[in-house]
This record gives sequence, structure tokens and C-alpha cells, in this order.
Amino acid sequence: MPATRTTGTAGAARTPSPARPVTGRRRRTFEQANRRLKWAMLTPAVVFVGLMIVFPLVFTLDLSLTDAFGAVNADSSPIGLRNFGDALGDTRRFWPAARRTLVFTVGAVVLETVLGLALAMLMRKPFTGMRWVRTVLIIPLLATPVAIGILWLLILDPTNGIANHLLEAVGVPRQEFLGSVGQSLPTLMLVDVWQWTPMMTLLLLAGLATLPEEPEEAALVDGANAWQRFRYVVLPMLGPTLATALVLGAVDALKTFDILYATKGAGGGSDFEVETLNVYAYGLTFDYQEYGSAAAVLVLFTLFIIGVVVLLRRRGGRKNA
Repeated sequence: MPATRTTGTAGAARTPSPARPVTGRRRRTFEQANRRLKWAMLTPAVVFVGLMIVFPLVFTLDLSLTDAFGAVNADSSPIGLRNFGDALGDTRRFWPAARRTLVFTVGAVVLETVLGLALAMLMRKPFTGMRWVRTVLIIPLLATPVAIGILWLLILDPTNGIANHLLEAVGVPRQEFLGSVGQSLPTLMLVDVWQWTPMMTLLLLAGLATLPEEPEEAALVDGANAWQRFRYVVLPMLGPTLATALVLGAVDALKTFDILYATKGAGGGSDFEVETLNVYAYGLTFDYQEYGSAAAVLVLFTLFIIGVVVLLRRRGGRKNA
């Protein structure tokens, strides 16, 4: 029986047709719709965050140009830049508070960075009990600053605090700690270091985990010791992460208020020994009800924070270049 011959038309009918290619016009339309959808999803959040940031800034700036006193909604008159002039000319409270803010920030950030980097390098390689060490390390981050302030106030009590009992056990004389005008600021700086060094450690540890191993292995083959590998290989590669950690640490130290107020109270102590710009502005607002002057101090403080952040970012970018 002769084989049945399949016609070209039938064969073509059985062959599946290729998929229609996506034209450039259709692709552009899809991308435009995707971008619009993204903006539609993001717009409510952007507007909300913008209002939450812009409105307080504008309101504070407007308040700083008035003689508002007694109540925020009380009648006030515009006085221009007089509040700023009074603040910048105040050598009794404003400038000492600015100096303490700078000293507290620099000291805390330097200690947190050094200790955080040391702990991160120690925990870079796995070891027995590493999970427990990390768990204990983050405990200070879990407590609120006010609770930490009260806790350390009890520990550092000059009479009954455990700190002085431990010092006496090793032959060191009792210290006044928070009861001393000269020791209060360094003591609270160390408390801040105790609380925020774990955050610095975790940031730097995450940065170390992303570094490639080949450059350090090559330096080891070339005969570099541990310090040389850290100084000339690890530290330069860790530069971007270190710069980010410094900025975050500086901003956090600049806005410290809870611990200072919880331990020393209004005015930062009897002699204003721990009064930073935060504490000073709080006192002007709620103790003296000088809202115009307080707003001017907060505007100057905001400009100070922006200047510190810009300076750190520029120095970090110059080192990474």
C-alpha cells in the first residue's frame, strides 16, 4: 500500500506558530506603566514623611523669629534674628552647652568606633560560643535610654553603688562619678559607649562579612603580619562601611538626651555640668517657656548636626577616593 503523502498545507498546520515578538513600543508602554505604578504606591508614604519633616522644621523656624513666651499659641510679635543673636552671644549657657555637645559626641564616637572595630575583628571568625556572645552583646540595645540612665544611677551611687565597692576591692579610692561636676560628663560618655558600642560592632561586623578574602590572603603569602594586613588591606576596604558607621554614631551621640536628663535632671546638673544643646533647648522650652529662644537654639543645633554630617561624609569620601 503506497504511503500517504502529506501536503505542505497540512504540515504547516501542524507546526506551532512562533510567539509574536514584543515590539519596542509595547515594551516602552509596559515600562511607563510600571514606573507610574511605583510612584502611585510610593506617593502616600513620601507625602506623609515629607509633612512630618517639613512642617516641624518650618514651624520651628517661624517660631524662632518671634518673641513667643508663656505658650506656643499665645500672641507673639516677629523680632527677626534677635533670638539667634541672643543665643550666639550667650557665653554663659549656649556656648558651654555647644562645647559639651561636641566633647561628648567626639569622645563617645571615637571610643565606640575603636571598641566596635576591635570586637568586630575578634568575632570575624567563628568560634565556640559565638552565638551566645552576640546575644549578650546586643542586650544594651534592647533597653530604653531612661531605664539605662536609672540603672547606672544606682550602680554609680557614691555611697551604696556597686561600682565603688568593686573599686575598693581592688584598692582604688571611692569616686563621686555622677555626683562630681568634673566626672559627670566623662561618666555619662562611658555609659553611652556601653549602650551603643554593640550597634557599632554589628555594623562593622556586617561590613567585614562582605569583604573579599583574596587581598588578605595575598598579603599573607607576601609575608605581611596581622597588623599589616589589618592596616593596609582590611581597613581601606572597610572604609565605606566605617564612614557610614561614623555618621550614624555621630548623629546618635549628638541627639543624646534621655540618659543625661534621667541622671542629672533639669539643666544638666546644679552647675550645668552635662548640659548639652538638647538639654539646654528642653530647659528653655519647658522650664522657662521661652519658646522663641528655644526654637532658635534648635535651629542652630540642626545646622550644627548638618555640618557635622557633611564634614564626616566629605572626609569619608576623600579617604575612599
